[in-house]
Amino acid sequence: MGLMDKVRGQFIDIIEFLDDSRDTIVWRFPRQGNEIKNNAKLVVREGQVAVFESEGKIADVFTAGTYTLETKNMPILSDLKGWKYDFNSPFKAEVYFFGTRLYTDMKWGTQNPIPMTDPQFGMVQLRAFGSYAMQVSDPSKLLRQLVGTDGQFETGEVEEFLRSNIVSKVGVALASSGIPMMQMSAKTPELSAALTTTLTADFADMGVAIPKFNIESITMPQEVMDTMNKMSQMGMINAAANMDQFAKFQAAQAIETAAANPGGGAVGVGVGLAMGQQIANAMAPSVGTPAPAPAAAAGGAPPPLPGAAQPWFIAVGGQQVGPIAAGDLAARVAAGDLTPTTLAWQEGMGAWTAASDVDALRGLFTPAPPPLPPTDAPPAPPAPPTA
Repeated sequence: MGLMDKVRGQFIDIIEFLDDSRDTIVWRFPRQGNEIKNNAKLVVREGQVAVFESEGKIADVFTAGTYTLETKNMPILSDLKGWKYDFNSPFKAEVYFFGTRLYTDMKWGTQNPIPMTDPQFGMVQLRAFGSYAMQVSDPSKLLRQLVGTDGQFETGEVEEFLRSNIVSKVGVALASSGIPMMQMSAKTPELSAALTTTLTADFADMGVAIPKFNIESITMPQEVMDTMNKMSQMGMINAAANMDQFAKFQAAQAIETAAANPGGGAVGVGVGLAMGQQIANAMAPSVGTPAPAPAAAAGGAPPPLPGAAQPWFIAVGGQQVGPIAAGDLAARVAAGDLTPTTLAWQEGMGAWTAASDVDALRGLFTPAPPPLPPTDAPPAPPAPPTA
């Protein structure tokens, strides 16, 4: 640098900042030796705030406008320097320009899924994505807490810090909202508004506000989405109440997918056959012989008392009916539900058996009388008289 350039640098009288990057939050005005001429012009544009720092301390703050730097509009700096009336020589100070506009289109997203308890699906994990806008709310706090001596502080330097704090707050908000997973999408405006207030309060000590916060998407686990799509195709309202039907439908779709794969070759055929066998096995209890009643689950009804008669199960119209107490079997016979050919089962039996072949049930059925004699047979001879 030549002598004249140095002299010009010492006595430059316009201090301003024009941002072409749109990402600069704080910019320090480069002064040769930090010397600023008395009566220099300070230009602070809309969306900016200028902060003077002297001897490591924040002196004066200037909002939008054009200022002539003198003691009357720099009261704090004048007090620090001990100027009672005026100063005529250059003074040393650092000038930081803060952008106070909205820094928009900043993204956030949950890197890891958020666990929450859903009243319908139980424990699930959600992911959420969105955007937010940041704004400097207190330049002095921001300078002390985050900027320090950084000469050019940009959004990239604070974005990761903000994102990590935002994600943690979003996780807490979703998990504690009590909103069912199926209604989350409809409630995103309310959740976004609540998080805007929460995040601004949390970042206030750092001089940063979050005036705009948007939840753009809340995604469910892929397996939950697949299940919901299949439930929709079947017109099911409650998957738990139609689990058998749902399982058969899912197996049928697997066969259709394998058959539609021309490149699968023998593998696709094998998959189709395997799925077909699974369907046959799954549907056998409902169209053929009913399956034995499952044992009582742990914590369910207690077993019968020792010596008590075990209940019975019968097959009526291809459907399992029971348990039926032994004392109610006669009523079933009278109603026609229990006949000699009806399949019956009781705990301890190896398989379903026709009622006429079960010793305990055979006595329920009245033996059929012998056929009547022919009407054209000769009458029986009279009995001989008794003496």
